[in-house]
Amino acid sequence: MAKGSAETQLSVDAASRAPAVMWFRQDLRLADNPALEAAVASGRPLICVYIWDDTAAGGWPLGGAVRWWLHNSLASLKADLERRGGRLILLRGEQTTVLEQLIAESGADLVVWNRRYEPAGQTSDAATKARLKALGVAAQSYNASLLFEPWELKTGTGGGFKVYSAFARAARARGLAGGSLAAPARIEGLAFSVKGLELVQLGLLPQKPDWAAGLRATWSPGEDGAQLRLERFLANGLAGYSETRNRLDLDATSKLSPHLQWGEISPNRVWRTVEAAVAANPDLAEDGRVFCSELLWREFSHHLLHHAPNMPEHNWKPAFDGFPWGDAGDPLLEAWRRGQTGYPLVDAAMRELWVTGFMHNRARMIAASFLIKHLLGHWRVGEDWFWDTLVDASLATNAASWQWVAGSGADASPFFRIFNPVTQGQKFDPTGAYVRRWLPQLAGLPDQFIHHPWVAPAEILSRANVRLGETYPKPVVDHGAARARALAAFQSLKEAA
Repeated sequence: MAKGSAETQLSVDAASRAPAVMWFRQDLRLADNPALEAAVASGRPLICVYIWDDTAAGGWPLGGAVRWWLHNSLASLKADLERRGGRLILLRGEQTTVLEQLIAESGADLVVWNRRYEPAGQTSDAATKARLKALGVAAQSYNASLLFEPWELKTGTGGGFKVYSAFARAARARGLAGGSLAAPARIEGLAFSVKGLELVQLGLLPQKPDWAAGLRATWSPGEDGAQLRLERFLANGLAGYSETRNRLDLDATSKLSPHLQWGEISPNRVWRTVEAAVAANPDLAEDGRVFCSELLWREFSHHLLHHAPNMPEHNWKPAFDGFPWGDAGDPLLEAWRRGQTGYPLVDAAMRELWVTGFMHNRARMIAASFLIKHLLGHWRVGEDWFWDTLVDASLATNAASWQWVAGSGADASPFFRIFNPVTQGQKFDPTGAYVRRWLPQLAGLPDQFIHHPWVAPAEILSRANVRLGETYPKPVVDHGAARARALAAFQSLKEAA
């Protein structure tokens, strides 16, 4: 948004010098932050606040990995604000109640924020805006999280898109509006008596036990960490991305998703930066196009959630309501969670997730397919586990992606597409480097056996110090039998329709 626009002006009398409340949420950055830009442009002293309310997700309290990320992202934002003269006040409670109290104590008559797009968040934000306006307080909200509002792109008949490719074409045809905002050089804070909470008082970090060592070793949450991650990807990952993005043994993806989830960098800035790199080097055109298609899948997921707000709990395709899912208490589901299925690629993926809070996208598809189609586990079992363990857990993309694999979602992969973990490993981890990294007990196996150790001769297993059923589990299911069972279950669903 350009300075001087009608929305930036907010129609407020800046000369009054009544403070403005800048309410941070999933926009924990200073650059390309339209709400912050509007607050600064109002000419008022700012009260920068973050309100911790774990009930705001509407039945989806934040998972452990995301809470760890949030703690560290808030610490980074706090430091960034202080370097520019501002201060971050941390409060806790129901958002409208907390804001009312803050307004009463400070005399603020303007509150600005960037929108959330989860259904419960939209509902609560609408109620908050109505309450503030009833109190005579100006309330303005902006889009800082998405390239497009979820309701903006429409089909020729005026409805929502159901097919990703059509959505992507419409998005590219529309193009991005506006430019990218720089971070304000100075933030005029308000000498304000509200003490707020110490960050540790929010209770976001794991305590007993502290399981976050792998997260600390892997990630640098915050705006600076996001920018560094983008720069490294442009320097080392964009060239060849269209060919290498599926390789599990290579560091060939951006890993920007958790930074995007908490708004430490905007998709607008990422898109435009990649676009500039392609303009400078046209040989990167296909790599840039494929990378930006990943950003558009994120957009499509939010588009779907807007039009189907029950998507995280219910099949997008009602026909799957009658699918014969297995028993939710099946111990094999726990074997999947713990990376003990006996299929090295699946287990390596689950180990990567547990240690780092992240999983390569190709591995996500393989692990999800195994749970749903080899074990007949309901997609919600996987959705719940990823929600708790992923640092980039997003209600929209988590639900859309799991339903895509299950075949129950929009423009979904056919249910009869059943990944073979062995052949997938041989194709996307050809030397077994990914498996060896996360399953060191298999490191001594030759490449030809690393993805299916159960076929290795006894002398090979002995030399590698691998004892199936002891140092590494035997396969919990036979691929061929599991595939046949899954196809029979799908056939029964079709026959019942």
